[in-house]
Amino acid sequence: MSINSELSEITQLLHQDNYSCVVRNGVETQTFSRQGVQDLLSLYEERLEFLCNALVADKVVGKGAAALMILGKVAGVYATVISKPALDLLTEHNMNVTYDTLVPNIINRTHTGVCPVEQLCLPLSSLSDMYNAISHFVHK
Repeated sequence: MSINSELSEITQLLHQDNYSCVVRNGVETQTFSRQGVQDLLSLYEERLEFLCNALVADKVVGKGAAALMILGKVAGVYATVISKPALDLLTEHNMNVTYDTLVPNIINRTHTGVCPVEQLCLPLSSLSDMYNAISHFVHK
């Protein structure tokens, strides 16, 4: 099965069952419902081998999520909404990425400003610095 047809399958699953994120690696598919980057961070820290070469369908991809996907060496990404900084980062790392809506930045849950993880990652260029900022924010 091609990357595009598999991405299409997990994208359909993402939308039909209202998950926040769906990850497939080979025959194993995992679904997630937490908001933000928590699930990607957990996968990166606890199941890196599953993330490596996986396909990810995610409702919202900001620069932080993009950094975790690159660090996790995912093979392809679909995003319902993606920020310009996230798309630029994924493209810079030659990631296979498709999306529905491109936005300047990811907005926080209260719609009062930029998402805190996106805000943390915007000025950073190093993936390891982004990981450290995300990890500190989520685990504090």
